[in-house]
Amino acid sequence: MAKKNQLLESPPYSVEQTLKQLGSNLRTARLCRNWTIAEIAEKIGTGPRAVLDAEKGKPSTGIVVYMALLWALDLLDQMENVADPT
Repeated sequence: MAKKNQLLESPPYSVEQTLKQLGSNLRTARLCRNWTIAEIAEKIGTGPRAVLDAEKGKPSTGIVVYMALLWALDLLDQMENVADPT
């Protein structure tokens, strides 16, 4: 039997708080653009539940959902500084 990923069940506090803040920021950005959850879900090619989970900052939500939301909201360029250590 495969082990459960404990990181998904109880991530470090700072990781959990950062995910919640990111989710909140994604929600705010979506609302500022007057987009519904269904509209942005369709734009990124996923279901509304994945968007809801990302906006709640759930650690079990795949990074691709977070990145696609940043892309759809035209915020992906802000991640370049994080991805490029130089």
